[in-house]
Amino acid sequence: MAGMILKEDVEKVRAAADLYDIVSASVTLKPSGTGTYVGLCPFHDEKTPSFSVRPSLGVWHCFGCGLGGDVFGYVEQQENIDFREAVELLADKYHIELHYEAGSGHEEHSGSKRTRLLDANEEAQRFFVSQILTKEALAARKLLGGRNFSQADCERFGCGYAPQGWDNLVLYLAGKGFTQQEMLDAGLARQGQRGVYDYFRGRATWPIRDSTGRTLGFGARKLYDDDTIGAKYINTPDTQLYRKTQVLYGIDLAKSAIVKKRQAVIVEGYTDVMACHLAGITTAVATCGTAFGAEHAKIVRRLISDDSLGAVQLIGPLNVEGQSLSSRIVFTFDGDAAGQKAALHAFSLDSAFLSQTFVAVAENNLDPCDLRLQQGDEAVSSLIEHAKPLYDFVIDAAIARFDTSYTTGQMGAVKAAAPLIAQIRDRSLLDIYTRKATRRIGVDLDIMRREVNAARRQLNVRDDDAYASKRRFGGLASGGGFTGREERGERGQNPYENPVRRKALERRDANEQTYYRIDDAVFICEQQFMAMLIQVPRAIGHTWFAQLSLANFMTPVFRSLFQAVAAAGGLPSDDTPQGLWIHSLAKAGGPMLEQVINELAVMPLPLPPDPRDSSGSAGADSGTGNSSTAAPIGSAVQNGQIIQAAAVQLRAPSPAEQRYAAELLVRLLDMGFMRRIGAAKRKMSQLPDGAEKITLLGDITTMETARKDLQSQVYGNVA
Repeated sequence: MAGMILKEDVEKVRAAADLYDIVSASVTLKPSGTGTYVGLCPFHDEKTPSFSVRPSLGVWHCFGCGLGGDVFGYVEQQENIDFREAVELLADKYHIELHYEAGSGHEEHSGSKRTRLLDANEEAQRFFVSQILTKEALAARKLLGGRNFSQADCERFGCGYAPQGWDNLVLYLAGKGFTQQEMLDAGLARQGQRGVYDYFRGRATWPIRDSTGRTLGFGARKLYDDDTIGAKYINTPDTQLYRKTQVLYGIDLAKSAIVKKRQAVIVEGYTDVMACHLAGITTAVATCGTAFGAEHAKIVRRLISDDSLGAVQLIGPLNVEGQSLSSRIVFTFDGDAAGQKAALHAFSLDSAFLSQTFVAVAENNLDPCDLRLQQGDEAVSSLIEHAKPLYDFVIDAAIARFDTSYTTGQMGAVKAAAPLIAQIRDRSLLDIYTRKATRRIGVDLDIMRREVNAARRQLNVRDDDAYASKRRFGGLASGGGFTGREERGERGQNPYENPVRRKALERRDANEQTYYRIDDAVFICEQQFMAMLIQVPRAIGHTWFAQLSLANFMTPVFRSLFQAVAAAGGLPSDDTPQGLWIHSLAKAGGPMLEQVINELAVMPLPLPPDPRDSSGSAGADSGTGNSSTAAPIGSAVQNGQIIQAAAVQLRAPSPAEQRYAAELLVRLLDMGFMRRIGAAKRKMSQLPDGAEKITLLGDITTMETARKDLQSQVYGNVA
């Protein structure tokens, strides 16, 4: 295995990485206090921002799910990679050369795999683009030209051509140094009986990128009748980079416009995205081979974000000066049966999202590309401008199937519309749409209400209110726990193996207990001091700080944090980088104190704003914090229920319980080592040079080695 990345190179990447730039690529951040920005957490579903970022300190923390850390921790969570991969990914982004310690073998570390796959996709994109002007690509050029796309338009959207044949791309990538396994892992090739062959052959191609512009995969359109793949469009299969439920074609081009205009237009194809952008609808994106789902909604909502005014939650389309459309998500479904089916599928999304959702249907069911081709750019703009609310579109389409001039037609319309209205989870909208449908059909309100209520009971629709004001931390901070689907887990996943859900349950346990409550002047003073110590250490006088001891702190967590400061070497020198200070402190505190440090680092201080802390970009010293992701602290559970330890008979533990017990034990032992090391270092600093000091130094070295060995057994060596 290759050696570890040199620490000095890790610090170079930490110093260069701009946390604000990295987070804002997928989350809309808004200023909130001194140098702090808030947005919707990308790691759990929420409707009110509880995700805080402090770019000048390079720290982020979510008060809703409890996750937090530094720039490396964010990339680890966002990309689902390990620490080493995060360093390599950021080093590649900021063009920093990494050096490695000598390893014991020649096997390349798996941490570079993601970067290699990204590079392979970028090379594939260059290859496809280079082929679009060849003689063989005439069919692709005719396809694009026939839709009124110029060569410049095709270059703008990265249109390319995958040549016919067996292994054109495979040979090209091999010449660039990529292995066949990397081609397979990137979804660019497949394994056949005669060897590895190109996945995309004889098709027009479009690159599917993330919001930062990295190519994750491709979409390809059939051109020839003898294509062995019958599907008109194919996409990259799911890979480490590409998940069809989590990507939107055109998001790299539309992201800034979505944030600025607070609008997203969802279309059904690559050429529709091109047509919309060329017609001035620069917020257009498309799903890739799948229906628009909850994961797509999260991407869009994090960019649009939710407006709020005081305690009143503003949901739905808004009047914004200078903008004809704002806070709207517009779908360009077809008006035919398939389009109505797609619209019905959207009912599974949450109420807050649906209240902002509209549907645009062109005459003769033309898609945006054909509409632009036949009627011009203005027709596309008008289509989006006159979009209809989703609820109205679906309900009206059902009623329109019946001749309501007859009694039997009226009842048929009631029976068709009632189940649709019943699926509106938002109780504040349910009655309004019941009344609207009643007026259109021409029946008594009681008849429609009876049918809607019966359908609602039969469908077991969960009641919701998108317009109700939300607490900042949702139900978790006020004692709320798991309910319904969260309690059972999604996709068969054990909810207690999910770090976010496990943290949520732990926080509920902490809020529901009654034996430890602190809300007094002593606690507030200690908390503010620790926040100052973390955020502005140079504001603390060395002479006064040297007189502090554990006796000055009454709150247990702050007593431990004070010892962590000692274990980290005390107050930092004036020339210590901000990032290195918090990183060293978090590393000294260990897994149990990491979340505390993250929260204190983003906690607003009762101070006037520092003008140096007000810019959106953190600059060269934005990376801080611990290099590992905070591991959750748990509580005893059995069959999904919180239980009292005394109520459980002795039994053999499950593997999950054994793992969790090991984590807790390691943390407790780690804290013991940290406290003893801190006490020893403080004692050693007061001793004159001599045998006792040397002996104490040996004891500290022994304890630090033992602590490092203990951590590596569970957490691995990540820094």
